[in-house]
Amino acid sequence: MPKRKSPNRKPEPSPGVAPDDPQLQGEGNYTAAHRHRESVRDFVDAGLVEDAARQAAPVDESEASELKQAEEAGLSHARK
Repeated sequence: MPKRKSPNRKPEPSPGVAPDDPQLQGEGNYTAAHRHRESVRDFVDAGLVEDAARQAAPVDESEASELKQAEEAGLSHARK
């Protein structure tokens, strides 16, 4: 029989990060959010949005229908 984990066990730290690292952040990782905002701003400023949107567009009606169904399924789980 496998050994069970204790429910009071502390979570393992992320690989490469010391558990007492002052930069270690849990939920609400402000450093990652800042990097993400910067990369999005750079992407928009570089004028890459329209090209990316064209590449992401459905290639035919079948794919468009599939994407619409997936969107509806996702929205059905959203909080209202």
